Amino acid sequence: MLEMSWNIALVICVLIFIAFTFVVAFGAPFLPTLKQRVPEALDLIDLKTGQTLLELGSGDGRILIEAAKRDLNAVGYELNPLLVVYSKLITLKYRKQIKIKWGNYWNKNWAEADGIFVFLLQPYMTKLNQKIIKQDKPIKLVSFAFTIPNKKITKEKSGLYLYNYRQSHD
Repeated sequence: MLEMSWNIALVICVLIFIAFTFVVAFGAPFLPTLKQRVPEALDLIDLKTGQTLLELGSGDGRILIEAAKRDLNAVGYELNPLLVVYSKLITLKYRKQIKIKWGNYWNKNWAEADGIFVFLLQPYMTKLNQKIIKQDKPIKLVSFAFTIPNKKITKEKSGLYLYNYRQSHD
């Protein structure tokens, strides 16, 4: 009986490890945005009431909750199923404003976004830039820690970088 319990525990640990590490192939591992950076990021992106913030890799939902508190609509994409369940639970209070979607954000349509927040790894920043340009609409992007090569930073604060996209050629 004890051996079976250890086997079950081992399987659970392996599944948790896989859930938290395979996502690196698509953007970044789960590393929560520092709490003091959350309001700074939303101040920097400066969306208006009713606008929609898209978070790519929404993790534990802390950015989404802060956005909802500011009367924004928020959509989070998360690939880790454990974080999807967790963030859906902690954002229940804001379920009218927050949608959390399980899936690979690279394959999704971002048309609803007025602003985007990311904490991606540097190798994905050029791909991100190309995807936003294809939206062909005004979008504000705040990136934590990593920059887009050859793209002009509109404003920077505490390791947060704001980019403004006005047209497809920006």
